[in-house]
Amino acid sequence: MVASSTLRQPLHLLVIAASDEVAACLHPVVAEADKACEFHRIDTPAGLREALPEHPWDAVLYIPGLPSLSVQAAVRQIDAAGFDLPLIVVAGPDDDRGMQPAMKAGARDVIDADRLERLIPAVEREVREARHRADHRAALEMLNESQARFDALASNLPGMLFHLRRDIEGGFRFLFVSEGCQKLFGFKQQHLLASANRLFDAFDVEKGRSLENALSKSAANGTLLNWEGHTRGRTRQKWINLRSTPHRFDSGVVEWRGIATNVTESKENESELRASRQQLAELSTHLEAVKEEERERISRDIHDELGSILVFLKIEAAYLASKLPKGADQLREKAHSIEHLLDQAMSTASRVARELRPGILKEFGLPAAIECQAEDFSQRFGIPCRVQCDEDAIEPEPDTSLALFRIAQEALTNVAKHAHASLVVMRLRRERGNILLEIRDNGRGISEADMQKPKSFGLRGIRERVLSLSGEFFIGPAEHAGTHIILRVPERAGVEPPSEEELQRNLF
Repeated sequence: MVASSTLRQPLHLLVIAASDEVAACLHPVVAEADKACEFHRIDTPAGLREALPEHPWDAVLYIPGLPSLSVQAAVRQIDAAGFDLPLIVVAGPDDDRGMQPAMKAGARDVIDADRLERLIPAVEREVREARHRADHRAALEMLNESQARFDALASNLPGMLFHLRRDIEGGFRFLFVSEGCQKLFGFKQQHLLASANRLFDAFDVEKGRSLENALSKSAANGTLLNWEGHTRGRTRQKWINLRSTPHRFDSGVVEWRGIATNVTESKENESELRASRQQLAELSTHLEAVKEEERERISRDIHDELGSILVFLKIEAAYLASKLPKGADQLREKAHSIEHLLDQAMSTASRVARELRPGILKEFGLPAAIECQAEDFSQRFGIPCRVQCDEDAIEPEPDTSLALFRIAQEALTNVAKHAHASLVVMRLRRERGNILLEIRDNGRGISEADMQKPKSFGLRGIRERVLSLSGEFFIGPAEHAGTHIILRVPERAGVEPPSEEELQRNLF
């Protein structure tokens, strides 16, 4: 049974009435309201049960007169089926007594049969409210689902999510704390929510004050809060990292929504790595010291023993040449050739001894030793090497002088092997309590791939030497062509070079 008008989306109404004749009283009302409606009449509990899932009904109209299906039974059946359908009772003149029980039973409204013009507006109102309730339930379900998802994520995160607020007076208060609080700090969420001081009390006085300063700085500058500190504890202390971006309100209130994580393991790994690095550096320094001792021993043997033997041989060769009889020109030439070879051997032995242990470094200082090394390099490889020293009185500590000499020696060796250069320039000078050594060549240059080669032990050795002296090291392409090396080391070990402010202040 359908009554409809020209509207495209009609109301779908389920009518509970004893007969079609009884339900027909609704047609004139619908026609007069010019509202499209579709009716479906049922008169038994079974019919109601079957009709409910068949169509998305908008409302149920109940016309009294069915002993087998009361208002209370109809409401219970609709609720049991899980539908939110508003039920409206259309009561006749003889049903006044049933209005109040109908409302108590769950009917949304009771319309007097003599005033049916109120029916369509009432239906539309109840349909709107039903849709609002459906939207509210959907939103609530989405909210619950989102909350459940958030709770699951928060409970599985390796840390504690927090929402911290600082009021305009500087007081702190936690608005939210996740379940990770117990595992991270050893007390429950409600304790931290009740008093934010529990967070600061979890650290010692110095660290707690450091956290407050970090929060104040983050709030004042609007910068990221990234603070680390270890908790109190007699046994193993935990390292906690707090990370969050502040949000400032117009009222002056600042809030942080972030995460606190346990970084103890990474801190311990970092400490172990630092200790391992320190041990490797100490081992490298020890090996260099042992190597220098061995070089000094070999240099001394070459200079003292081998040098003495070569000098004695030259004397003997000269004496032998002087005793040759007249006419033994060929033998005399051989003797002179032997003397010449002995001169070359003595020169080579002297050069090797200087490279192994430069005595000139002890006697005349670093600038003279580097100049001597540059002369030897130019003679051996035919590559001009210019040395510029701004001061002759540069006298760093012996270990520093030796390390700088070895670095210059290694750099020149690399130039000879790889650079294909035609000129090398070295400069030694002072700079703000440091010694600066620069080495340039005009060769093919150096690339990032060259510096990352697995067997680039020469560069690694230079870098380790500089690090052992608490210095800085740079190597890269020069401005025009070739390679540029810059290293800067303190002139005196354990003495911090003066800052720029101190230098300016000393001027006055």
